[in-house]
Amino acid sequence: MAETNRRSSNRRTNQASAPALSEQGRLQPQALELEEAVIGACLIERDAFGLVSDYLKPQSFYDTKHQKIFAAIQSLAAENHPVDILTVTEQLRRTGDLEFVGGPVAITELSRKVLSSAHIEFHARIIAQKALARELITYTSNIQRSAFDEAQDIEELMQQAEGQLFELSKSNMKKDFTQIDPVIQEAYDLLRKAAARTDGLSGLSSGFDKLDKMTSGWQNSDLIIIAARPAMGKTAFVLSMAKNMAVDQKIPVAMFSLEMSNVQLVNRLIVNVCEITGEKIKSGQLAPYEWEQLDTKITELLHAPFYIDDTPSLSVFELRTKARRLVRDYGVKIIIIDYLQLMNASGMSYNSRQEEVSTISRSLKGLAKELNIPIIALSQLNRSVEQRVGNAENTPDSKRPQLSDLRESGAIEQDADMVCFIHRPEYYKIYKDSYGNDLKGIAEIIIAKHRNGAVGDVRMRFVGQYARFMNIGAGDADASLDEELVTSSKMNSDVSAPSSTEDAAFDALGPGDLYPAKGDYPF
Repeated sequence: MAETNRRSSNRRTNQASAPALSEQGRLQPQALELEEAVIGACLIERDAFGLVSDYLKPQSFYDTKHQKIFAAIQSLAAENHPVDILTVTEQLRRTGDLEFVGGPVAITELSRKVLSSAHIEFHARIIAQKALARELITYTSNIQRSAFDEAQDIEELMQQAEGQLFELSKSNMKKDFTQIDPVIQEAYDLLRKAAARTDGLSGLSSGFDKLDKMTSGWQNSDLIIIAARPAMGKTAFVLSMAKNMAVDQKIPVAMFSLEMSNVQLVNRLIVNVCEITGEKIKSGQLAPYEWEQLDTKITELLHAPFYIDDTPSLSVFELRTKARRLVRDYGVKIIIIDYLQLMNASGMSYNSRQEEVSTISRSLKGLAKELNIPIIALSQLNRSVEQRVGNAENTPDSKRPQLSDLRESGAIEQDADMVCFIHRPEYYKIYKDSYGNDLKGIAEIIIAKHRNGAVGDVRMRFVGQYARFMNIGAGDADASLDEELVTSSKMNSDVSAPSSTEDAAFDALGPGDLYPAKGDYPF
């Protein structure tokens, strides 16, 4: 009777350890002998675990017994305890898993199956690859099962599939360390290229001279947040910049517009380039000379390397797929997103919207690094700007945005390499600055955070009827007039006060009759 029970127990043990079959009737990817060799090496070699800890986790092992043993080794190493046959045996006894793995005899047998840890890293990589293959099989099987379910919403399934695949790729993405020599060479080469440029920029030119001077151009791998309250001109600003880059400089630009359709966006661009008011473009009531003006200037937009995607409620996972294709197939050098709060991270669950926005901002920063291009994301500000007043009602600085005004997540501020605000004092009926200079038709680009440069203000001309941002002096009667930068001499500090040179420049500005007051803007 005892012999019968023992044989029955052995059969159950063998079944539990037997390789499982996939749904297609094939064996799951596995490398049991290598698993034994890696664990054995960890038991006999002092530094063996350190060599494989970057590649393996308990779930990487196919055999559940090996998972338990490796988890015990991992726990001992985390507490800086020695790892050997006796300590691992004792750790498994404490967790109640010793009998499950076969007792002390099984631990001893594993240590005898390897002589050294000479090839342990290579073995660990193979085990990790087998584990990833099993995860992919599980992932595809679940997607296939859901796809056969007629009650399943396909759009929702696609979002879930993208989210799960993104998490799978992120959790298995490993990048090894790099010795400093090749990095120094790369940095030196970039420095030489920057020195060879006549404009003195190391990044992509926005077409706004003083902004470029302060930023040295938009830098590769940077996440730039451009934030403002509604009606400040966020879309007008990036469209003016996209026109400068794609039309004037022929730099390939991609824009993801979550708020406007592609036709609405192009209409805004036509208003900008052709200098015809938005109302006339909408109604089509153009005078003969305006039709001629339209026909002449619209040709500037033809064949421009400007790519627009107006997918509503775009997920960050869809963005990654599309962005990679745009960079690979069309050579896109910069991506603009209008705007961040309209994106989502579908396919994953979150406790709050703040967590979701945090995931989105981290993913955008990761995508900028992966593609090695700048990504500009527009963002909304919360209502605290409207509610804030200074010492007196409508003092010039009372409505200036601050980093704390970013809506929904402090992670946006943390993940961004640069945070810029668009501020138009005229919108708040503030027509003079603290020095009495005219602010009509003036927009301030406030660089509030700059990880690799100075912070400060850049003033631009805003032409409301054409939804256009311009360098000051570009359309004024005195074409020699230029704005001055208000820049800080320190990194990541508070914005300094306007300089006396800037005051003198703005004293010379006229009232700007071309720029209507608040309420007259068509956009």
